[in-house]
Amino acid sequence: MLVGRTGCGKTTLTQALRGEKIRYHKTQYVNRYDVIIDTPGEYAENRELARALIIYSYEADVVGMLLNARENYSLYSPNIVAGATREVIGIVTQIDTEGARPDLAESWLRLAGCKTVFHVSSVTGEGIPDILNHLREPGDVLPWEEGLNFAGNQS
Repeated sequence: MLVGRTGCGKTTLTQALRGEKIRYHKTQYVNRYDVIIDTPGEYAENRELARALIIYSYEADVVGMLLNARENYSLYSPNIVAGATREVIGIVTQIDTEGARPDLAESWLRLAGCKTVFHVSSVTGEGIPDILNHLREPGDVLPWEEGLNFAGNQS
């Protein structure tokens, strides 16, 4: 399950993880893509809607907290991960953009309680294999992997 502020790259990361061509799509509601749950940013930004994220997290094995590498502040409270009943990983997105400060974003995710943090560019594919390898269990073949490389191109 991917959570984070509007525009942090949840849907784009979903497309990259699935090996799809990157295209803009505003997420209006919670979407399931095979094994990925993509959530609207408004759910993380609004306390009333954030309650729904807790419910959806019960359907996930792992929760990915995303933070854009260009953020000026963190959306996440210190040690917010402590109350989670699932593994929570941090994902710093848009590391290839001008003005990116991935180390600062990582420090905020670690302050929130993420023990594992990945740096990714959904556009270049950097870091995508690392996330997939972390999530993969022995023998796993994800539904979209056959015939695709990690940059989303046909083999």
